[in-house]
Parts: sequence; structure tokens; C-alpha cells
Amino acid sequence: MLQKPESGGLPVPQAKGEKDGGHDGEPQALTASQESPKEDLRSVREEGSAEPALTRKGARALAARALARRRAYRRLNRTVAELVQFLLVKDKKKSPITRSEMVKYVIGDLKALFPEIIARAAEHLRYVFGFRLKQFDRKHHTYILINKLKPLEEEEKEDLGGDGPKLGLLMMILGLIYMKGNSAREAQVWEMLRRLGVHPSKYHFLFGYPKRLIMEDFVQQRYLNYRRQPHSNPPEYEFSWGPRSNLEISKMKVLGFVAKLHKKEPQHWPAQYGEALADEADRARAKARAEASMRARARANARATVH
Repeated sequence: MLQKPESGGLPVPQAKGEKDGGHDGEPQALTASQESPKEDLRSVREEGSAEPALTRKGARALAARALARRRAYRRLNRTVAELVQFLLVKDKKKSPITRSEMVKYVIGDLKALFPEIIARAAEHLRYVFGFRLKQFDRKHHTYILINKLKPLEEEEKEDLGGDGPKLGLLMMILGLIYMKGNSAREAQVWEMLRRLGVHPSKYHFLFGYPKRLIMEDFVQQRYLNYRRQPHSNPPEYEFSWGPRSNLEISKMKVLGFVAKLHKKEPQHWPAQYGEALADEADRARAKARAEASMRARARANARATVH
């Protein structure tokens, strides 16, 4: 439930390491005839216009490499999202899914990255949709999805009617909101869903109509707040955590959810981690006060019973 985590967003979860797909355009190492930096610099200055030309060439090479990396990253994310949807659709027929099918219909020429793609797809299935991807035949590379896996604690599932996929979707939205500074524009939420392969206004066999689920269930049940952004013209709206989310789901739990999707530790985001630690401390103090109050009432009731 995506932007890169360093930017404060919650896009599709990031891989453990990016694959550059080659180093075309990368500046080359010095050759033996260029071992003296001072002499080389002197000759460049004497030529006058050579230094700016080299600078422009280097900048173009770096820009081309950065663009190639971004495109490869986006394509990898799209492939993971497409594979997740492919696996979910195939599971409706309850038939085993082979590696050859995944490569043929989804992965294509990214076959060399199959281990990374399947691992990321499994993480999405586990934490977002509540399914576990299991390889049951290693010889023929055959997989099945195991349903009804509890993605979080039982009491949290009960709060949402025991629906693992819906809880996973809610956690994705809460994570996006948290990583965006505790509010996210409506357009950012819909874009995140599209990157997951879930279109807000199209029927999804796990969520029904996702936009309706969010607006009529999550908002009305007070898991999310939905309000107009101040001074926006034309009107723009944003989501934030609702009171039920603040009561039932801690910031540390949501940050842990985000960290698992990105295969990082929660400390990777210092600002959010510090805020989550403060939230944990506040919750611990509130729990201690509530327990002390309950004990005091119990003692008072016991004394009243004796007298």
C-alpha cells in the first residue's frame, strides 16, 4: 500500500536492493595514460572549452543513469503488483500456480529477477491481503495460496469483522498517512491503490468497490477522517487517522507494518520512529493509570462489601 520510503510516502513496498540492469553511461576509470591528475587538469585548462564540455558530458551520463534506475524501479514495482493480482485471480479457481505460468503471463524478460519478484509478491500477499504463498512442489516449482491467515493480532481482526484483506488495506492507508506526516491527500490514496493493482471505482473480488469500502466503512466507522483541505480552490480533500485507529492501532505497529513491506527496520525512518516511541510511552502511561484506577475501584468495592 507507493513512493520511495525516503520521500515520506508509502508506495508499493521497496525491494531489498535495486538492480541497475547494467552500468551504461557510467563514467569510466582512468587509464594508464591518465595517472597524473595535475598534468591532466593542466591540459584541460589550456584547451579552454574542454572543461565545460566534460562537465556537461558527465552530467548527462549521471542523469541518464538515474533515469534508467528510476524506470527499472518503477517497472519492478509494476511487475510485483501485477503478479499479486495474477496470483489472487488464479487462486479463485483453487488450482496450483506454476513458475512457468508466472514468467509467461507476468514476469517475461525479468525472469532473472524471479526470486526477488516472488519474494516481494509474497510479502504483499501476506501483509496486505492476508494470504500466504507456499511452494508445495519444489521440483516443478508449483505454488498455492493459503487463505484465512491472520495478518495481525486476533483482537484487531475482530474490530474489522475478522476480515484480513480489509484490515490489510486499512493498514496500507494508515501507513501512507503516517509516512506523509499524519495526513494524505485523497489523490495520493487513490494513486497508492492503483499501484497495488486495485482501482478505486472498479469492483475487486476481495474488497468490492474499494472507494465505497473506504468512504462508507472506514470513514463512517471512524477509522479514517475525511475532510476538505483548508483554503483549497478547487476543493481538495485529505485523509487522516480517525479516533478508532488512534485507540486500536498504535503508530509503532503501523510503522512496523511499513518496515516489513520495505524490508527495513523501523529505525530507518528516524522522525516517524521517534514519534512512534513517544506514542508507545503515552500508551504505557495511560494503561498504567487505567490499571491503577481499576485496582483502586476494586479495593473500594471490597471495603464496601465488608462493611
